[in-house]
Amino acid sequence: MTDEAGTGRLADNIAHFARKLRAAGLAVGPAAVIEAIRSVEVAGVGKQDLYWALHANFVTRRDQHAVFDAVFRLFWRDRDLAERTAPAPPDQLFVPRERPRAAQLRAAAAMASGKPREREREQVEFDTRLTVSDEEVFRRRDFEQMTAAEIAEAERRIAELRFVGGRVRTRRFTPAPHGRFDARRTLRHSLRTGGKLILPQSRTPREKPPPIVALLDVSGSMSPYSRMVLHFLHALGRERRVTSFVFGTRLTNITRQLRTRDPDEALAAAAAAVEDWAGGTRITSALHAFNRLWSRRVLAQGAIVLLVTDGLEREATDRLGAEMDRLHRSCRRLIWLNPLLRYPGFSAKAAGVRVMLPHVDSFRTVHSLESMAELCRALDERGEEFDPRLWLEAA
Repeated sequence: MTDEAGTGRLADNIAHFARKLRAAGLAVGPAAVIEAIRSVEVAGVGKQDLYWALHANFVTRRDQHAVFDAVFRLFWRDRDLAERTAPAPPDQLFVPRERPRAAQLRAAAAMASGKPREREREQVEFDTRLTVSDEEVFRRRDFEQMTAAEIAEAERRIAELRFVGGRVRTRRFTPAPHGRFDARRTLRHSLRTGGKLILPQSRTPREKPPPIVALLDVSGSMSPYSRMVLHFLHALGRERRVTSFVFGTRLTNITRQLRTRDPDEALAAAAAAVEDWAGGTRITSALHAFNRLWSRRVLAQGAIVLLVTDGLEREATDRLGAEMDRLHRSCRRLIWLNPLLRYPGFSAKAAGVRVMLPHVDSFRTVHSLESMAELCRALDERGEEFDPRLWLEAA
């Protein structure tokens, strides 16, 4: 294939562009590349023709548009890259409007992934038989102590978490080979033979995972862990019905924002919807707003509540205990995730912690990948429970 300029490199450029999209997270296969080349042959390489011809073949979901937009701008407007690959001057190409910063970061990472590597350095052999495994150290490392590259790797592993088990019975029934006699299905099946053959049918109560309701503290003291917990909730939302709230000085529902398939775009939308991120903490006011406005709507069908906060509440009064008691009575299980438990010398001496502990079923930490894996087992009722009364007795 040859382009209008006679360089004969347009097909290679489109294939290279597809590899950058694949590195940014888009599922671009060989068939889509071939169809994109044919589309550009028909549409041409005008200002908007090239953009929309590639867009029609490489973008299959609405949430992929922002990433495609950012990669397209970086790929076709790079001066050095344009001199080597672009079939048309970069200033003549269509440039869409600005997109969210999350998509731009992913696009920049994808463009940097194709740079030539440095020459291989001299290999040095080390004897690691008596050292701790790097994998084990990484799983136990505190999120606050991770570098940017380690945070990215941790986010990727959180997205790969799977949640099974922990199913509860509902009031609806489903067909089953054994169970309660189902008269309606028995009569309906007998119509196939005109009533000459009646075979009894059975049904059993339908089971499904209980819904999850998360209350996440996004105050300044929780900022190193808030983003990782949001990634966890986004991954959990693929397997179960999750309703997410964040609170600092006010309560904000971010369930709709976290339903976006792309995790970076979901977190960017959630951050834009929260006005009190990394501010103060008012746990009592947030719990009161949740119990008054949202409790009856979302705490149904045996919901499990995840309360993620360090418990450092200045308004540690009887009102906080009353709101915690009401929340505990309204849900199936109340699990408190406190990153302060990462310290070996932690003690329940703070007034807010002592008021809240009697009203929770499990007291856990959430500061590393290992703690999140333990939380997955706890949600499936297969993990070890941590009785909060032990912390009160120790204090």
